[in-house]
Amino acid sequence: MILVNGDYREHIEISDRGFQYGDGLFETIAVSNGHPVFLDQHLARLKAGCRRLYLPFPGAELLTLEAQKLSGSSEKAVLKLILTRGSGGRGYRQPDTIQTTRVLSLHPYPDYPDSYKEQGINARFCDIRLGLNPALAGIKHLNRLEQILARAEWADPAIQEGIMLDMNAQVIEGTMTNLFYVKNNTLYTASLTLAGVAGIIRGIILALCASHNLVVIEHSYTKDELLLADEVFVCNSVIGIWPVKQIAATYFPVGAKTRQLQTLLTEFQS
Repeated sequence: MILVNGDYREHIEISDRGFQYGDGLFETIAVSNGHPVFLDQHLARLKAGCRRLYLPFPGAELLTLEAQKLSGSSEKAVLKLILTRGSGGRGYRQPDTIQTTRVLSLHPYPDYPDSYKEQGINARFCDIRLGLNPALAGIKHLNRLEQILARAEWADPAIQEGIMLDMNAQVIEGTMTNLFYVKNNTLYTASLTLAGVAGIIRGIILALCASHNLVVIEHSYTKDELLLADEVFVCNSVIGIWPVKQIAATYFPVGAKTRQLQTLLTEFQS
């Protein structure tokens, strides 16, 4: 099912700037028992992204109504919410009057095996690097060619995620996830000031660490530092938290901090 500006239809204008230039933002939201999970957090990030792109925000109330309208009958699904700058002719200049396009679509929930969450996943380092742009770092804009090229680097079903570095050879995130590691009982994650997406679950994990006296440090780090970690895990709004059991030829245990945060996240969601 698809809603475009509140109507059930499957087409947008060919002149829409989301199609023409990737001029917009999106959110990927898990749906559980007819309820879009962490919807308030997703809409808060979407609103912040709109401010960064000077894109009119349609309002949390309207987007909540449309999200609930589309998700209400679904036991488990994925809701994608896209905002674009609407139609504006050819050229980069924004139209004088911006009519934001809203597209909400409902998709089947991915059939991931339980072993990914329980026993962990295999990952690899990607060759493609993330560009540096503090003006766009953190927000979930529609331009995702770097992730698309990185995900095209492997077809081996035994590898579930690729880890991306930036142009300074600093580890930033997975192709579809944020990444944390544990060393000497301290959690670390990339700062995302120059590249990357500030994921909803990443933000919730940072808040959970603060409220449970768990030390977490946002910093720049290399892949060599990552490979010396005691534990590694990845996260996003659809998968929750997956432990990483192997990166290239290095193995990691599914550790106590990862299990603790999986439990805290489940309790927070319920």
